[in-house]
Amino acid sequence: MELFSILYNEVYKILLLLIPVLVSVALIVWFERRVWGFVQKRRGPNVVGPFGIFQTLADALKYIFKEIVIPASADKIVFILAPIVTMTLALVAWAVIPFSEKMIISDINVGILYVFAISSLGVYGIILGGWASNSKYPFLGSLRSAAQMISYEVSIGIIIINVLLCVGSLNLKDIVLAQEKLWFVIPLFPMFVIYFISALAETNRTPFDLPEAESELVAGYQTEYSGMMYAMFWLGEYANILLMCALGSILFLGGWLSPVDIYPFNIIPGPFWMIFKILLLFFIFAIIKAVVPRYRYDQLMRLGWKVFLPFSLIYVVLTASFLIYFDLLPNK
Repeated sequence: MELFSILYNEVYKILLLLIPVLVSVALIVWFERRVWGFVQKRRGPNVVGPFGIFQTLADALKYIFKEIVIPASADKIVFILAPIVTMTLALVAWAVIPFSEKMIISDINVGILYVFAISSLGVYGIILGGWASNSKYPFLGSLRSAAQMISYEVSIGIIIINVLLCVGSLNLKDIVLAQEKLWFVIPLFPMFVIYFISALAETNRTPFDLPEAESELVAGYQTEYSGMMYAMFWLGEYANILLMCALGSILFLGGWLSPVDIYPFNIIPGPFWMIFKILLLFFIFAIIKAVVPRYRYDQLMRLGWKVFLPFSLIYVVLTASFLIYFDLLPNK
């Protein structure tokens, strides 16, 4: 009976994690298409059904019922495994994201390292998909994705060091609670801007969507995928986008904390503020995709290695020097 109780609790936690994330992915796809529809005057996302919601439902049904075609020359096991790896890694990272002091699946002391490690592993699903397709176009797309994600993960890691210097803890709840008096977006605003741009590159979003640039690589690493296997890549991508928005909210925007400690803002539940901040950052993601043109690949690499990386390193030195000089280092 004790073993059954443990299994029940674990399954309950897994469902508590998976269901809200998957529902959120469906809703933000609809929300993003609404934004694109208004910016670019697209009719589908705005007029097909109430508030354009039937457009997203139709696409979801198309993925479910469309035939899955596996190329004859592909490595079938790896070909099937790649989208599963991508989607699974995108979902399990949410286990340590806190929506309030009590609303968290797993409160571990090294939560930020866990998220960073899981997000770094996501590139394997893309590389496996490109390689297993046994086609030069998907393979080139996957290699581009690997180089791009590694380049910008270095900058994100250094940016996180700035926050950790101010907090003295790797726990995500401690990072949020350390911002009760001042959100880190104010003293670390340049790092917030670089984090957001790096998150665009990390999730292969415009203007850094080179791994799946239709005009250059025939949809990149996803070229040979169809049906639900393609949808798994797509779900993993959007779950990662939401994860980057949630992490940005925790690191710089105070997580579930209210922007001002006055009525009526201070009576609104913490999870509401967390969700609002995630949606705000995602709205900026959507607007950027609608209005910003795509970078060239050499511009992408130059920005990451010659601009963001040196500037992030300099800012770490400045942050540490400031904290030491004014004796503001956390005592933990």
